[in-house]
Amino acid sequence: MKRWIVLLLFFTEFVSAQTVSRLTLSQAYDLAEKNYPVTRQKDLVRQTEDITVENLRRGYLPQPTLSGQATYQSDVTGIDISLPGIKIQSPAKDQYKVLADLSQVVYDGGVIRQQEKTARLNGDVEEQKVEVELYKLKDRINQIYLGVLFLDEQIKQADIVRQDVQIGIKQVQAQVKNGVALKSNLNVLKAQWLQTDQHVIELKASRKGLIETLGLFLNQPLDETTVLEKPIVDTLLAPDILRPEVKLYDNQSKLIQQQNKLVTAKNLPKASLFAQGGYGRPGLNLLKNEFDWFYIAGIRFNWPLGGLYTSKKEKQLNEVNRKMVDIQKETFLLNTSTQLKQQQSEIEKISRLIETDQGIIDLRAQVKDAARAQLENGVITANDYLREVNAEDQARQLLITHQIQLLQAEINYHTILGKQ
Repeated sequence: MKRWIVLLLFFTEFVSAQTVSRLTLSQAYDLAEKNYPVTRQKDLVRQTEDITVENLRRGYLPQPTLSGQATYQSDVTGIDISLPGIKIQSPAKDQYKVLADLSQVVYDGGVIRQQEKTARLNGDVEEQKVEVELYKLKDRINQIYLGVLFLDEQIKQADIVRQDVQIGIKQVQAQVKNGVALKSNLNVLKAQWLQTDQHVIELKASRKGLIETLGLFLNQPLDETTVLEKPIVDTLLAPDILRPEVKLYDNQSKLIQQQNKLVTAKNLPKASLFAQGGYGRPGLNLLKNEFDWFYIAGIRFNWPLGGLYTSKKEKQLNEVNRKMVDIQKETFLLNTSTQLKQQQSEIEKISRLIETDQGIIDLRAQVKDAARAQLENGVITANDYLREVNAEDQARQLLITHQIQLLQAEINYHTILGKQ
């Protein structure tokens, strides 16, 4: 029995050790990105790119072709000349041929090489699209993380209110015992104590929900004991926008420029070596009306002139697409700069509010302390005392709200900017 108890205690300690005890916002970003399903698309994009390039490179290998045909002709070429002792037999009207063709690229105008570059750049575009999707995850992590921090501060403030109410209860209890105060005054304070307890229960339940949600994003065991560290945000405002969308637009522009090079390559002359071998009737000698082996080898040259009709328009279309990408990038940068200005103004506004919050709290604390002394001397009632306690609580709640709002505005500024 003792052995089972020891094993149970060890298992409990092991499980609790696996729970993350402390967490920073940067760690939350890294874990969320690592475990988000979209991340796996990056590997798939690169696999697709590598397979495509590998298939394109096989265009440099000899290309074999096997074909065959059987035909019947209504007429054949014949030599209608009669020579003594010589009989020239006309070919049969039913003819058969099996042909093997082997072609080796000598010069393809750079088509394969340009197709490889296009495939690589297309892979860069697709991978950057995944990065853009992953970056959007930061907003969701920010909301949850800051929500937990806000609840932590509210729980701390609730404890301060409880302490103030507890002091009042002790003072009024002594007065009721000595017969200098009504029991109703004591009940008012006790009711406030219970209400504060209820509020703490609600706050902790909300925190538990948020922390468990965060754990799902991070794929990590988080519980109500996990402490989220308050991030220290660099207040130095940077002018450069480093968002992944900017790189996506740049990659798209490079891809379009590469497509122009591919259009040019497709319309250049091409040359290849070839060898053909086959078996059929007739062979290469049309006057020999029987099955025979044959072969032929040489160099093949072709120039697809039909593409010259459309190449100019294709390049014009690519140029239009490139300009559209440039406009999208310019619009994105403008909207992002606007958001940064709004966040900068929000940071300045909240910073000024926090400066006045602390002065209000100091004044409310002095009034509360005076009310506590008056309550102790029986000058005021419990309701009067609670009014001042709640007034200070509201002032502190406002400070907490502004502090979290400031932190959120600073984090949002960095997120909008693209700064890690």
